[in-house]
Amino acid sequence: MSDVDSPWLIVGLGNPGPEYAANRHNAGFMVADLLAGRMGGRFKAHRARAQVVEGRLGAPGPGSRRVVIAKPLSYMNLSGGPVAALRDFYKVPVDRIVAVHDELDIDFGSLRLKQGGGDNGHNGLKSMTKSMGAEYFRVRFGVGRPPGRMDVAAFVLKDFSSVERKELDYLVDRAADAVESLIENGLSRAQSAYNS
Repeated sequence: MSDVDSPWLIVGLGNPGPEYAANRHNAGFMVADLLAGRMGGRFKAHRARAQVVEGRLGAPGPGSRRVVIAKPLSYMNLSGGPVAALRDFYKVPVDRIVAVHDELDIDFGSLRLKQGGGDNGHNGLKSMTKSMGAEYFRVRFGVGRPPGRMDVAAFVLKDFSSVERKELDYLVDRAADAVESLIENGLSRAQSAYNS
C-alpha cells in the first residue's frame, strides 16, 4: 500500500469506562466520538485493544480522506501500545497519525495544532512517543491549569466544571473541525484557522 492509499489514524486519548467519560482527561475521546458520528460510524472492538471506526471524512468526492478513528482501551498511560498496533495493522505512516488530547498549558477554550515535540508531562503522549517516535500530529485541547494548589492528576481526572460544560459542545465541535482541516488542508492552513 502506498502512502497515498494509507488511511489517516485519528486517536482520541482518554480513559475507558463510564466513570471517566466526562473528565477533562477524556477530551480526546469526546472529539473522537463526534468525528465518528459525523462519519455515521459506530465504534467496534479491535484486537489492538482499541475501539475503531473506519470511514471517510471531508467533503464527498476526491477531497474526502480515508480515516480510522480510534479510542485506545488501555488507560491513558499505556496508549502507545494500542496506537502502535493500529499503525501496523492499517499500515499508517507516522505523519498520518493525529493524537487529540487535553492540554494543561493551554487555556480552556483554546486549541493548538502541531507536529512533533515533547509530551509536556502528558502520559498518553509519553506512551505514544515511546512506542513510535514523536513525529505524529497533535490537536491540543486546552483545559487550563488547576486552581490553587490542586494536584494536576486530580484536576484532569475531574469532570469539566458546570461553567465549562456550557461551552464544551462548541469546543469539541471546533476541535473536530480542526482535525478535518488538518487532514484535508495540511498543518499550516489548519494552524492559521484554529490555533487560538
